[in-house]
Amino acid sequence: MWFFRSPEIVFGEDALDYLLELEGRKALIVTDENIVKLGLAELVVEKLRDAGMEVAVFDEVEPNPSLETAKKGANVALAFEPDWIVGLGGGSCMDTAKSVWIQYERPDLEPDQVSPAGTLGLGKKAKMIAIPTTSGTGAETTWPIVLTDTSVHRKISVGHPENIPNVAVVDPALVLNLPPQITADTGMDALTHAIEGYTALWHNDFSDGMCLQAIRLVFRYLPRAYEGGAKDPEAREHMHNAATIAGLGFGNSMAATAHALGHSLGALFPIPHGRAVGLFLPYTIEFAVNGSAETRYGDIVRFLGFDVNDEQEAAEVLVQEIRNLARRIGQPLTLEEAGIGRDKLERKMEKLVDNAQNDGAMVVGTRFPSDEETEKLYWYAYEGKKIDF
Repeated sequence: MWFFRSPEIVFGEDALDYLLELEGRKALIVTDENIVKLGLAELVVEKLRDAGMEVAVFDEVEPNPSLETAKKGANVALAFEPDWIVGLGGGSCMDTAKSVWIQYERPDLEPDQVSPAGTLGLGKKAKMIAIPTTSGTGAETTWPIVLTDTSVHRKISVGHPENIPNVAVVDPALVLNLPPQITADTGMDALTHAIEGYTALWHNDFSDGMCLQAIRLVFRYLPRAYEGGAKDPEAREHMHNAATIAGLGFGNSMAATAHALGHSLGALFPIPHGRAVGLFLPYTIEFAVNGSAETRYGDIVRFLGFDVNDEQEAAEVLVQEIRNLARRIGQPLTLEEAGIGRDKLERKMEKLVDNAQNDGAMVVGTRFPSDEETEKLYWYAYEGKKIDF
């Protein structure tokens, strides 16, 4: 038995006006300082106040949010008693908002104690809206919550299907002025979601089409969004939609090896999540197609308009297209280019391998690497070598 899960999605021009239709007494916005400084939080505050609500803002979310931050936000919610939890920002803000929502409804649970099993009983005290301000994470459509346990320098994934936001508001106006670097980082995240969502072991008929369409949209519109910015609103809108579509796709199948490697790297080195998983994606494609497991790269490249004879050739074409895109939008192709020194990588290699091996995304890749192979993947990605094992 399978389930396809999705929030209600409001998208397109003036989607933010949906907030005017909400009914409730209080809303808590979970966001970060940059979103407040950019004035995006105030746009949401005004809409909610016009809907007749009292509004509070928790703006202390950091990149790779910690368990401690999630608990602090939950304490704010417990004191304020909102009817709506609003996750406003990138994946870090939306994931923190999900954790805040759970702890507000279930204060008996610590943020790292949430699992997909059983029933949480959410919705008795509040509902949740997710409003993405980047075009990448797809967190507005998914239930996994990625938090950082700073005591052991490890990202953990928790969550329950009940904590999928009730509503996702996907308004392209919120990403119109997104800086080029963030556009590139988050765009590579969306691409990785879609490719891994289509090729992971848990792929299915319901998510396949979304993943393929998201892949096509990213290849077509990410360079334009990166280069044109606010001058190309069409590209901005299509990329914003692509990120949400990719979220729906991989959220109902699963991310895979590139995410396992990227999660582990991001917990130990200051590298943005999308940049990390996008960097690892070509290497993990080469690794997968070298194994005996069936892959689906031919489907992807044929959908993109390429003629290929077999999976090996398809993987080579796809890897080259990913790297061409990465180069065009200023993304590193190796860990060395990403600014990670050999000595630091070597010192943290044991922890990197251990964290990656214990990441839930690793088990749904079409080829599961051993500890030795995982270490080799990191070193090959550092040096930029083609995977030959």
